[in-house]
Amino acid sequence: MTSLLDEAPLAPLGPTGLVFMASGQGSQRPGMGADLLDIPEVAATFACASDVLGRDVAALVRDAAPEELNDTRNAQIAISALSIGIGWALAARGIVPDALLGFSLGQISALVLGDMLDEEAAFALIAERSRLMGEAADGNPGVMSAFLKITLAEAQELCAACAEGEVLVPANLNGGGQIVMAGTPAAVSRAEEAWAASKGRFSRLATSGGFHSPLMASAAEPFAAYLAGVDFRESAVPVIGNVHGAPLEVATVREELVAHLVSPVQFEASVQKLAAAGAQMFAEVGFGGVLANLVKRIDRAAPRAAIQDRASFDAFVAENGE
Repeated sequence: MTSLLDEAPLAPLGPTGLVFMASGQGSQRPGMGADLLDIPEVAATFACASDVLGRDVAALVRDAAPEELNDTRNAQIAISALSIGIGWALAARGIVPDALLGFSLGQISALVLGDMLDEEAAFALIAERSRLMGEAADGNPGVMSAFLKITLAEAQELCAACAEGEVLVPANLNGGGQIVMAGTPAAVSRAEEAWAASKGRFSRLATSGGFHSPLMASAAEPFAAYLAGVDFRESAVPVIGNVHGAPLEVATVREELVAHLVSPVQFEASVQKLAAAGAQMFAEVGFGGVLANLVKRIDRAAPRAAIQDRASFDAFVAENGE
């Protein structure tokens, strides 16, 4: 695997050092964020998503069965609506980030919160992205599994040993010894068995495809064509991209979003670069607390928060709001 990571350090962050982290796919659960839907900014975001898509997105998070919500076409919209809505609600209460970092799908939520992309355009983009990824997953079935206490070198060796001519790659470089593999079901199963045989642990993820791997390659060309018609703006604060671990720019954001489909998520490197640039709080906006827990794996001393329900939202506002 050839790394696309940009090794250049980030410019120093603003005075609060607050980083919003937008959740990625796999964090979805039925009922997620239901007690936040009466917050005006959250309600407005779900209403916007519903208008764009012609369906009740709030009902999706309240009422959908796990199987329905796990479908990438539904999960992506629900997760992004919650992340964006929470981000806007915090900003309305004077809590504004100095940098943004999304995880996979969350990269698009981060673009919205960084004012690089209009909310309406984002939901239309996510619908097209999820459709294309769903078609790619249907045509090239895949799965994802998180391997624990593994190095990148070990992950690459495992892929080489277990692929047997099929797709099997490190897809999410999460940090703290956790790397998510993506590939065909058989290849991932072989890797899981081999890792278990060496006393390693793993956990299958609730995704409906082998994302950030060559299994998504068929989505790249039509997604690039779609993005050619999407308008982006420069952001006032850094929005860190997953592919290169560097701030996204209008000139290159379309290329990055296409590469993102088949390239690993450089989460650990991005968190480390943000910490070196002066991050003082990593606040996950979205359900599940997955990213906040990953930050803990990367740096146990890093201040972090997971803002995912009314109690955590109210507590964070009380401590950090105007």
